[in-house]
Amino acid sequence: MIKTNSVLDAKGLACPMPIVRTKKVMNGLETGEVLEVQATDKGSTADMKAWAESTGHQYLGTVEEGTVLKHYLRKASGEEHEEKKHEKVISNEELLQKIEENQYTIVLDVRESAEYAFNHIPSAKSLPMGELEERFSELDKESEIFVICRTGSRSDLAAQKLTAAGFKQVVNVVPGMSQWNGPSQKSVNE
Repeated sequence: MIKTNSVLDAKGLACPMPIVRTKKVMNGLETGEVLEVQATDKGSTADMKAWAESTGHQYLGTVEEGTVLKHYLRKASGEEHEEKKHEKVISNEELLQKIEENQYTIVLDVRESAEYAFNHIPSAKSLPMGELEERFSELDKESEIFVICRTGSRSDLAAQKLTAAGFKQVVNVVPGMSQWNGPSQKSVNE
């Protein structure tokens, strides 16, 4: 049994809601206290890890119980600083323009593979947030890489990770696939 100070029920919520709720609860905790977040969104593990990294909180781990993922986070001290944001940003419209002008635009979709399967930009490469670090080698450090997710928050964290790993031209796409009006396709037959 893992001892926690607070439990957040985020079951049934899709990205970015588990993070939004976690942020709220974390703000109310004392330094050093542990929060258990119960989620059913498969992508929430990678999201929690990345969010904790960007805010200075400590991601302790995740326990799976059936369909429920229990994430454990510890509130760090002095983390009242603003969340880091990736500074290079591009709008959906600007990205669409780039794709139309240049067939070599690298669009990196960091959503879960299931999200990608139902709707993605035709040229986009699927690389879920949770697999990003072990798959860095598939990407060219010198190329311009446009990172996209559903709302721009996971892609922001992914862009920070890529930049920290030495990628030179990383751009976050905002607001992402939730508002994408350009060409898209699916790779599943419903």
